[in-house]
Amino acid sequence: MKLEFDLRLSYGSAISPECILISSLIILLIIDLIFEKDTPWLYFISFVSLMISITVLFLQWKEEPIISFSGNFRTDTFNEMFQFLILLCSALCIPLSVEYIQCTKMAIMEFLLLILTATLGGMFLCGANDLVTIFVAPECSSLCFYSLSGYTKRDARSNEATMKYLLMGGTSSSILAYGFSWLYGLSGGEIQLQRIINGLIDAQMYNSPGTLVALICIMVGIGFKLSLVPFHQWTPDVYEGSPTPVVALLSAASKVAALALATRIFNIIFSFSSNEWHFLLEILAILSMILGNLIAITQTSMKRMLAYSPISQIGYLMIGIIAGNSNGYASMLTYTLFYIFMSLGTFACIILFGSRTGTDNIRDYAGLYIKDPLLALSFTPCSLPLGGFPPSSGFFGKLYPFWCGWQAGLYLLVSIGPFTSVISIYYYLRTIGLLITERDKEITPYVTNYKISTSSLISKSFIELGMVLCAVASTILGVIMNTIITIAQDNISLSHLINS
Repeated sequence: MKLEFDLRLSYGSAISPECILISSLIILLIIDLIFEKDTPWLYFISFVSLMISITVLFLQWKEEPIISFSGNFRTDTFNEMFQFLILLCSALCIPLSVEYIQCTKMAIMEFLLLILTATLGGMFLCGANDLVTIFVAPECSSLCFYSLSGYTKRDARSNEATMKYLLMGGTSSSILAYGFSWLYGLSGGEIQLQRIINGLIDAQMYNSPGTLVALICIMVGIGFKLSLVPFHQWTPDVYEGSPTPVVALLSAASKVAALALATRIFNIIFSFSSNEWHFLLEILAILSMILGNLIAITQTSMKRMLAYSPISQIGYLMIGIIAGNSNGYASMLTYTLFYIFMSLGTFACIILFGSRTGTDNIRDYAGLYIKDPLLALSFTPCSLPLGGFPPSSGFFGKLYPFWCGWQAGLYLLVSIGPFTSVISIYYYLRTIGLLITERDKEITPYVTNYKISTSSLISKSFIELGMVLCAVASTILGVIMNTIITIAQDNISLSHLINS
């Protein structure tokens, strides 16, 4: 009896950040039952629960790895870094959504519940150690994102985005499950990651055609979630039609969770066939960097331009995974942290401008500096680092993966990366040039009639605080990059990753 209690206590400590989010979901439901109208306290409770989860995660830092729930869930510092990034994305998205929800008069309660549930699914995915949990956890997040993308039900573009996202997401999940079924059969009915490897080795199936089929199917499923070319077709339409706060969360949190999935699957199950998946991932990364940046130049919608930009950003992040060493993973985690602040800060500016003008056309931003200097000045340090403009944090964040890739012998990949980064600098500089124009004839009617909302000082301060925070972080993170890299390297243990 005492042993059973100790096991439950150990399991509870292994998922204590997740338990906090589950408790907050229950509290939000109770508040919704008691109060008939939406209350600002819902934002506060959601944000505080995310911050408490981050605090608990830091308290668990440096603890010994815990394998719980009969080996189906693993807690270690490598997984906790991904969980921290997911919690950070959601915590930053909460203040960014306040003014948007008030302007569109959407229901607050369901919106926050879906965000927290999507975060919960991503956190469980980071520690998943068996095929069932790996499949169910991202589907929990995906179902929430499907609902959030169609949250503005009266918008035809939102309905179209949801339908495309749902159909293509369901197809990719089916392909992923098919790949898992091959691994399950070839390994002799095993579902835990390490047992699958042992089963494949015992059955001498690790170099079989069936294993290659499983690798291709799993890569297709993960490629969809990462928006790698050619599995990116859903991204522009979903970004354009979905509510902008949802797009901000989707561009960051879903990518972090998919990166956590890719690192575990490829480096644990397919560690014996690294040449095959390295080659396939390298091709996908090159295509993503080239097509993502080239197509972004032609876009007239700000949201569609920022849909193709993450496609190219994922190509840069793939360099760290393909490198396959501690420096490569440290570069991936470091640049992911930079990307979160850069991306969410840029989307914060788009949310503010869109909620006050009703447009996201790039040309409609012309002359915005005259009416809203804070927004224009915040947009610059957030968007330029996305292009890798020196000496921003994005420049140093990209430089480190390029260096790691060169050390690992990925010469073609590293040679193409800087060239495509120059292309991205062009279209971001073009947008910033529109913002700071001072000629009256170039100022659009949207900017001429632009009015800063004073009806709700709370919502205004929330989103502007988040926007400024992201702008400052995008500026100074590059200065302390060596410290961040050292922390990442100290907490990455490839022996833990491979022998889990």
